[in-house]
Formats: sequence, C-alpha cells, structure tokens
Amino acid sequence: MTTPAHSLATVLVKPGEADRLLAGHPWVYAGAVLRVSRAIADGELVQVKDHRQRFLGVGFFNAKSKIHVRLLAPERVEVNEAFFEARLRAALELRRRHLPGATSFRVVNAESDFLSGLIVDKYEDVLVLQTSSLGMDQRKAQIVAALQKLLSPRAIVERNDQSSRQFEGLPESSGVLAGALDGDVPVQFNGLQFTANLAAGHKTGLYLDQQVNYQRVADLVARIPGAQVLDAFSFVGGFALHAARAGAARVHLLDQSAEAIAAAQRHAELNGLADRCSFEAANVFDWLKARTATAPHERLIPPFDAVVLDPPSFTRNRASVPDALRGYKEIHLRALKLLKPGGLLATFCCSHHVDAVTFQDVILAAAFDARRVLRRVATFSQSPDHPVIPAIPETEYLKGYAFEIAR
Repeated sequence: MTTPAHSLATVLVKPGEADRLLAGHPWVYAGAVLRVSRAIADGELVQVKDHRQRFLGVGFFNAKSKIHVRLLAPERVEVNEAFFEARLRAALELRRRHLPGATSFRVVNAESDFLSGLIVDKYEDVLVLQTSSLGMDQRKAQIVAALQKLLSPRAIVERNDQSSRQFEGLPESSGVLAGALDGDVPVQFNGLQFTANLAAGHKTGLYLDQQVNYQRVADLVARIPGAQVLDAFSFVGGFALHAARAGAARVHLLDQSAEAIAAAQRHAELNGLADRCSFEAANVFDWLKARTATAPHERLIPPFDAVVLDPPSFTRNRASVPDALRGYKEIHLRALKLLKPGGLLATFCCSHHVDAVTFQDVILAAAFDARRVLRRVATFSQSPDHPVIPAIPETEYLKGYAFEIAR
C-alpha cells in the first residue's frame, strides 16, 4: 500500500547530493538539505527529492540528528507492520540462503537490510532488538509484532544502552519487550555450545559476525599436527574452542576481562575441551611485551604454532586512527616473534575507519621489523548475516587475514 505523495512532507537536497542516494546510500546529512516543504515532526516519514523535484525515496526525518533523513525505500510506501514484516521476511530468506545451518544469527543489520537504525539479533529462540534512530524507535511496537509473527520467539529483549542514541535525542533503554527471559541463553555456533547474557552482556550478547570465521580459522589450525595456539583477546572462547575441537594440542586463552575468561572456561568445560585449554586474565599488550622481551644476546624461542588476534576496535573515529595503527603494529610485531617458522597468524580488525589495505600494510610493517616474510593463505570478512552493500561503505567493517610465516 502506497502513501499519497501530498500527505508527505518533502525534503529537497542540494545539487550534487542526489547521486549518492540514487546509488543506494540511505543517509541524507543535515548539510545536504536544501529546504523542506513544511514543518516536520521528528520521526515523521518524509519524501526526498532532488533540487529539480525528482523523487528519490521516502525515509524517517530527525532534525536533532546529523543524519536528517534515513531513507527506507526508493518508492512511496506506507511504513506499517506489513512493511516491517515484508522487510524482515526478505532478511530471513537471505540468512537461510547463506547461513543454512545457523540457529543464532543477525536477522537485521540496519543499512545492510535497508532498515537504517534497526538491528535484530537471534540467539536461538530469543531476539535482541536495538533501535538507533528515532523513526525506528517510535515504531518498536510494529517491529515487535512483525518479529513475533515471523519467528515466534520465547522473548524479545531491548538492548538500547548504546551511547550513540543520544545523537538522535533518544534516552538509553533496556528490558524485556515481549515474553520472558530468565538467566543466560544457550547458544550454538557450528555445533559448539556457548551461553549468552542477553540482558547485560557485551554488545547484544556474543560476536555473531565471526561465526563463519571461527570455523575457517579452525580448519587452518587442523592442518598443523599438535598445534600450540595462542588466542589473544579471546573473549568467551569462540576461536579457541573451535581450534581445540579441530585438534590443537593446547590453546591458551588471553583476555583482559576476568569475566570473559571465566565464561570461556565454562564454555570449554561445557564442550568437553577444558583439558586442551589454559586461561589467563591479563592485559594483552603487557603480556605480549613481557613474553617477547629478551636480554642482550638472548635468543627468543617461539612457543606457538598459531596465534589468533581478534582485538576490540582500537578506534571510534578518524582522529584516533594513527594511535590505532600504532597499537595494531605493536601487537602484530609481538605476535610474529612468538610464532614458530611456518606458523599461522589469524588476525582481525573490526574498525570501519581502518580499511583492509591499511590493515594489511600495518601487518607487513610489523613483519618487516620482526624480520619475517609472510605468505597470505586466507582473507576474512564478516559473516553473511552482516551483509556488505558496497554502495554503503559503513556496512563493511570487519576484515581479517591468515598468514603463514614463510621464513
């Protein structure tokens, strides 16, 4: 069902701004707005036109945000429960096509699924909802109703505790929106058992975007008989437990969070892998530095066959990129020194502000200083439940590589 054009306020964009929108990018920045046809309530659905009055699409308006309009469709549509049901159905079909065996995954990834400002994560039979735009937040009831109709979840949890909501004029808000949630939720990744605290855990609970990479890295570790593995920034054990199941003789898990390490230990015991794992809560930078320090004329004997580096983002904005790159170089330099000849380095960067080429350049600079030559054996991206739309660069953030020490 379409919405009559005369009932929608119009936002006209300046000359030169339409091409990016026509190519598929959904954001109309405040500085791109030429004028509006009338006073517009924040959260209202509007139509967007170029300076020559050519129609570009409809979306949610918010004068409080630097993103004045978040486009939802290139045609006039009525945004109601039926609209959300159709978009959610299309998103689910995409996941079922590209992640056919997964029972926990991201159902909606905001701009990647043409629902800017909405994230929905599925942890088995529980859903976690995040609305980072005013327009989406005002329509939570419609979204919840559509999710219940399509997925019949045991519970729907709101995790709107991210600070970015303030840029939309939204308060933080968390709690159970529908159903009931009691305790941690059992979650399965690639046949391994984990648990997630969906009410107060990190992000919405676990790192769904690494689900495919957990298994891909484990497959590489499986090619190293009796592998000694270091999983740095291990969080709750995603890479470590997959490596242990793949045949690693010993996996050492390292994370600054004692709570994460305790959860990793529980997960190892849950999967019968605790005898292959050791656990340590420590500052990873300090730990790596201490393990690679040598006295004059002392030679370091590398102890590991494989090292996994999956740190949290080192940068939240472009201004902090130089510091972030120094941090990335430091951990790679240390990790390379700890790897045996022929050893495997699997490394990831989740910052949108550091592109894949820059990230690899930093790794190569560290390899030069460590006097190592690297052979690239794999390239990683985010799991397909976090789709990448090249016309929307913000949808691509996770990148990674696997290297062997060539000599």
